[in-house]
Amino acid sequence: MELPVKAPISGGRKISYRLETKNLSYRLCGNTPTFSNLCGLLNEKEEKVILKDVSCEARSAEITAIAGPSGAGKTTLLEILAGKVSQGKVSGQVLVNGRPMDGPEYRRISGFVPQEDALFPFLTVQETLTYSALLRLKTRRKEAVEKVKKLIEELGLEHIVNSRIGKGSRSGISGGERRRVSIGVELVHDPNVILIDEPTSGLDSASALQVVMLLKDMTVKQGKTIVLTIHQPGFRILEQINRIVLLSNGLVVQNGSVDSLSQKIKFSGHQIPRRVNVLEYAIDIAASLEPIVTQSCREISCYGHGKTWKSCYSNAGGEFHQSDSHSNSLLEEVQILGQRSCKNIFRTKQLFATRALQASIAGLILGSIYLNVGNQKQEGKVLRTGFFAFTLTFLLSSTTEGLPIFLQDRRILMRETSRRAYRVLSYVLADTIIFIPFLLIISMLFATPVYWLVGLRRELDGFLYFSLVIWIVLLMSNSFVACFSALVPNFIMGTSVISGLMGSFFLFSGYFIAKERIPVYWEFMHYLSLFKYPFECLMINEYRGDVFLKEQDLKESQKWSNLGIMASFIVGYRVLGFFILWYRCYRTKS
Repeated sequence: MELPVKAPISGGRKISYRLETKNLSYRLCGNTPTFSNLCGLLNEKEEKVILKDVSCEARSAEITAIAGPSGAGKTTLLEILAGKVSQGKVSGQVLVNGRPMDGPEYRRISGFVPQEDALFPFLTVQETLTYSALLRLKTRRKEAVEKVKKLIEELGLEHIVNSRIGKGSRSGISGGERRRVSIGVELVHDPNVILIDEPTSGLDSASALQVVMLLKDMTVKQGKTIVLTIHQPGFRILEQINRIVLLSNGLVVQNGSVDSLSQKIKFSGHQIPRRVNVLEYAIDIAASLEPIVTQSCREISCYGHGKTWKSCYSNAGGEFHQSDSHSNSLLEEVQILGQRSCKNIFRTKQLFATRALQASIAGLILGSIYLNVGNQKQEGKVLRTGFFAFTLTFLLSSTTEGLPIFLQDRRILMRETSRRAYRVLSYVLADTIIFIPFLLIISMLFATPVYWLVGLRRELDGFLYFSLVIWIVLLMSNSFVACFSALVPNFIMGTSVISGLMGSFFLFSGYFIAKERIPVYWEFMHYLSLFKYPFECLMINEYRGDVFLKEQDLKESQKWSNLGIMASFIVGYRVLGFFILWYRCYRTKS
């Protein structure tokens, strides 16, 4: 059968890598109340053993498949081999070419593809791979584009190079093509070791075979070490696999070739049914197979032996980089991320097109409702004050629609920074800079019709200041949502927290309850309110020189000081969001 994809021989591959685990155990610790422990009044630490005395190996120029029933520990073992160990207790050894693994340096010569694809749906295939190359390689754009062009040919994606990735039912490309793009994102820096979690999950048989044959071609022609987890392999997929590590309840029951697995099943007294491949049957009877027993060894950390491994890597002829280095400078990262964010924003309908249309229509409708109230003297003051309050309520409460975008970006950010593609600070700076002109457009679309229809102070400086306040309000609320999107675990929690805080800001702003009537222990909320300062700015701008300001206990000098406070909110929320994201990414990398 002719391969649907091709992987040309990589010129001058210098090093082959052999991964090995010895007596590897993984225990997940947790504080779980038990009935026997004073009826749950005290917490007793319980340990759940995920892996126990696992000894296995993965060789270069081979595909090693980690298989087993659900809950056997496949993904956990793969993550440990990828240097991504989550919380828990790990003992035993992970060796790279016979030396203890150094996580940060090992991740530079390896690529890890998780089961869940993390791709921007509105970028094309070529854009996705190009931005990954620009962020991860120390090369010029022209060279990166050439490398991506070659990679696209290797992946067999030429026919969809300008197609958008898509998402869900609106997917622009098929599931198999998405999987190959995800693999391509990890291949841009030409890793020697590739680890993939369930590469065939959710794919039809033809797409799954294409993906596995692509990986097989890489082992044959480029000598890569490939380790993957697999759940239900077909006959043709099984033919591409060189070595199988079969797990059952965290124990290794087989570590060897497909033929040796067949022999073990027969020696165990089982007969493989017709039309059922050996691995599929082995997974079904894994619990009845005898585990491979290895001699226990003393507990030893999998990491912390950086000098030994680094010297091994350097002596082998590999190109060595310092662990804290990045491929680009901070400014270059901001530029690349800014370009990518710009495309995502303007292609996301609910974030740009819908938001722009909403601002225009809302400005026209609100202007028609409060038509020429600015020309009325006494009654108009009450109406204009209500107009200001409603305008700010509308602007501040409509910002949660950006929450799904921020949450999607956070997931991709954590994955990319774990590969040391760029700095968290670069992402925050790029995201902040890109939203400045975007929200300026939105603010002008809203402010221009509503200001003149309502008949507010008919002077150019009044309109410009009104537009400036609206713009800063949008930037402030955007920074607020960005900050809490870094904190909350999901969209539902984020919506609840942001809506609750916005409601509190409205309540304690001084419009609904006078400042004098707010209890002393709640006064701090009055000064933290995002509603208070822009409301006062709009009042001062409209009633400049009017005794009405004195009645409201407002001074014209607050016109600019309030803007300064609003700007400090923008900076403060962005800085707080940066530290939250940095901590999240730090925990992921650690």
